[in-house]
Amino acid sequence: MIDRLTLENFKGFRSTELELGSLTLLSGLNSSGKSTALQALALLRQSYEAGDLDAAVFLPEARRSGLSGAVGNQGFLLNGELVGLGTGKDVLHEDFAGDEARIGLGVTEGPYRYRWTVAAEAEQNLLPLLDADLPAISEGRHRPGGPEATTPAFLTAPFQYLHADRISPAEFYPRDHHAAVGRGFLGVRGEHAVNFLRHHARSPVPAGPLHHPKAESDLLVDQVAAWMDVLCPGVDIRTDAIAGTDAVLLSYGFEGPLGPTHRRRPANVGFGLTYVLPVVVACLTAQRGSLVLLENPEAHLHPQGQTRMATLAAAAAAHGAQVLVETHSDHVINGVRLAVKQRRLEPSQAVFHYFRGDGTGVEVVSPRINADGMLDRWPPGFFDELENTLDQLIG
Repeated sequence: MIDRLTLENFKGFRSTELELGSLTLLSGLNSSGKSTALQALALLRQSYEAGDLDAAVFLPEARRSGLSGAVGNQGFLLNGELVGLGTGKDVLHEDFAGDEARIGLGVTEGPYRYRWTVAAEAEQNLLPLLDADLPAISEGRHRPGGPEATTPAFLTAPFQYLHADRISPAEFYPRDHHAAVGRGFLGVRGEHAVNFLRHHARSPVPAGPLHHPKAESDLLVDQVAAWMDVLCPGVDIRTDAIAGTDAVLLSYGFEGPLGPTHRRRPANVGFGLTYVLPVVVACLTAQRGSLVLLENPEAHLHPQGQTRMATLAAAAAAHGAQVLVETHSDHVINGVRLAVKQRRLEPSQAVFHYFRGDGTGVEVVSPRINADGMLDRWPPGFFDELENTLDQLIG
């Protein structure tokens, strides 16, 4: 699990270290920097999967021997499948520290600390790697020419990243075997979630926090239906491959007073159901040690559904996944607090960060939670709008 994320000269952060937990909630006003934490982790993953962050390129022994400077195509790939951040000038903090334009990203996983430094070349979208501080594997495990560098677990662990801009209601969705089946990836917009669910419909959800007791079975399709019913009461879903095409059909049904209704197209049931489906699938299929990044999972859900979405995210964290959530919802915040109070999640597993930015820099305030779900402080602007509005109404 990632314990800390370090950002230096990256976007709105000149130098910041963020503590991360099993479930981390990132909140704040628009353009305050909360998305940057998710983007930093996705950028590292994107660069690694493209072959641009090789753990063996830089080693402490090599640096002591005088190796320095950029190597090959190593670096941060700014534009790819997970994130599209532009060029060096777009991601460099405008008041960067030091004489040279450099960006540093780092993660801490238990006893291991990793750090990468790149040159922030203004017009480049592959920022060349200048240095990497990667711990070497000890106890006799060597590669020819020196010790082998460790690779951060989050770069190879099961991974999902769902953007706020997710799939909209449509009758057909792509049937991409490589993404949904070969890689188990739902797509940043959740575009492969329907096909993933179709293929893995009969895979079991293990007993534990994610297992819904009222589901018809422990099969994924029934567990998804049960959790969708929690978020949107009365709904069930069905996915069907369309023979001879590269498309999958999605439909919804509802339980009415006279029994099940006829199947309905996604476009005829509103945005909420389709928008939340990839989030439900991502959480229910999260494995121990996996990393799940969620942007605004509460979007298009009514308040009750938003609170229960927090319950699902907490269940994924309690199961052993690491979940980072960017949210604008006090219902999500309170849902996590309730999960802690109900002993679904330990207080130490839940981390809250509130971001305040002024366009040039970011301040991060991190309230702590106790076993009763109470936070030790409420900084100004931290989900206090209801109180402020009520004060004006009764004043």
